[in-house]
Parts: sequence; structure tokens; C-alpha cells
Amino acid sequence: MVHPRLNDQGRTRPGRRTTMTLSGHCLCGAVRFVLDGAQNWVGHCYCDSCRRGAGAPLVTFIGQPNGQWRWTGQPPVCYVSSPGNRRYFCATCGSSVAYASDRYPDEMHFHATLLDDPSAVTPTSVYHLDEKLPWPDL
Repeated sequence: MVHPRLNDQGRTRPGRRTTMTLSGHCLCGAVRFVLDGAQNWVGHCYCDSCRRGAGAPLVTFIGQPNGQWRWTGQPPVCYVSSPGNRRYFCATCGSSVAYASDRYPDEMHFHATLLDDPSAVTPTSVYHLDEKLPWPDL
């Protein structure tokens, strides 16, 4: 496994991160969050667990330092998907909103597509490319 702060070659890549306050929400708007300050990283994950948790061929996460994010709406429900791994989702609409792991205790991973303005960040890393589905890129 490649650590989220590194690319597949073990080097960080420059990219578009922001220090402005970002906000986002689930499909129904009940679960809301705010991200303050710079993100640790932004990247695509192709692992089987993330794909199944989101029902998508890949998930784009924002690694946000703890202490620099907060829930501002209804708090999400937590599901322990495997030992040490927690997935957060809306109890009303079922949207997957975040992921946390004991492997990365200092950050929460938020779904970038839930930002009010997803173009505010740009993914610069890819993780678990070996688990990518064999579907052609269109």
C-alpha cells in the first residue's frame, strides 16, 4: 500500500491544494462539513474497499488534518468496515462522506466530490492502481 501522501513511486507530487475554508454536504444536505486550512493531500483511490463503500469505480479523497475540520450539520453514522477502518455516511440519504483509519490517526479523508465547489482542489496522487477495474478510460 502506498501512503496517501506519496505517489506510487514514493514521491509527493505538487498539486492544487488550498488554504481557504471549504465546505461540503451529502446528497440530502443533512450531513455537512467544513475544512479549514491546507489539506495534506488530494488523490484517487482504486482499492476494492473504497470502491464498494462508495459504489463507484474510484473515490477521490481529501486528506484533512484533524483539528482542521468539523461537522456542521447532522453528524454522520460510523460503520467499522474492517479492523481499524471507519466509514462515515448519512443516515438519511446513505451518502458516503468520509473515511478514517488507525493507519493515519492524524487525518480524516473526505470525499472531494461532496465539496460545494469540487474544483477548489485537484487530485495529484493515485493509490492502489493495481486494484483498478479493467474498464477502459473513456
